Amino acid sequence: MKKWISTNRQTLLRGGGSLLAIGLLVYLIAGRWTEIAAVIKQIPLWRFLLATALIFVSRFFVVGRWHVLLRSANVDIRFSRSMALTFTGLFAANFLPTTIGGDVVRFAGAVEMGYSSSLILASLVADRLVGMAGMAMVLPFGLATLWSSMTGKTVQAISLAVLWMKGRDFVVSTFQSMSVWFKKPVSLIGALGMTWGHMLCTLTASSILLAGLKDPLPFWTIAGLSSLTYFVTLMPISINGYGVQELATTFFFANVGGISVANALTLGVLMRVIQLIASLPGAFYLPSILTAIDRAKTAKASQPVAETTGGKQ
Repeated sequence: MKKWISTNRQTLLRGGGSLLAIGLLVYLIAGRWTEIAAVIKQIPLWRFLLATALIFVSRFFVVGRWHVLLRSANVDIRFSRSMALTFTGLFAANFLPTTIGGDVVRFAGAVEMGYSSSLILASLVADRLVGMAGMAMVLPFGLATLWSSMTGKTVQAISLAVLWMKGRDFVVSTFQSMSVWFKKPVSLIGALGMTWGHMLCTLTASSILLAGLKDPLPFWTIAGLSSLTYFVTLMPISINGYGVQELATTFFFANVGGISVANALTLGVLMRVIQLIASLPGAFYLPSILTAIDRAKTAKASQPVAETTGGKQ
């Protein structure tokens, strides 16, 4: 039993973190349900639909970012396959209650389709880092707002030390993982451009919802607070960020951004719902990816024995 607990410690930690975060989120919503229901009703349907459409568009920018990185790494993959793998990964990350994550689904699907495992893995790491770099670019807007809301030099000093260590680690890991793409700056800039497109759509969707809640914030404040939420959600303390994303959104937008707690909770929940909706196309791509994987396995099985066993000199 102790061995099993030791082996699955990370999974248990993330599962427990998810339950705790979701439980706290449900508690907060239940305590303000009447107020939250009232503010949701005041959002015009067209605003919700427009925000959903923008999140859908943002997903195509996410597809484009990974596709640019794959092609620049000499992976001969069609855009349709990059799109299928990405949407399937998004679907898995949002609907499958596991710690595997969408990146692992993308990796497994691409490898089974016959693509180089080393290149696919490197491209996924680069894809994640480019996304983080894009969010880091608007982080100062959030930090400035957070900094001004802090009281006490000790808190500020501790926060500065933590940020310095995290920033240093991020820069080091980025240079180590992005060596291939640093030699291809055009592709790297293209991938970063896709990230900016994704961010623009997502941040505009949040702005539209806040305006509908009659609690608008400046665009760059939304960008900064969303960046803070994003980096908190990256902490491996829950499964797929369930609960943590909504709680972080509530904390930063209410306590730092200054909007009401009910509106901040509503924003966090609505953004999660919209993200779930936007990942639904992955369910339609899943059968085609499974078919492609089966074809790849069949092709491997039909290869000459000398090739499949490494006998080819």
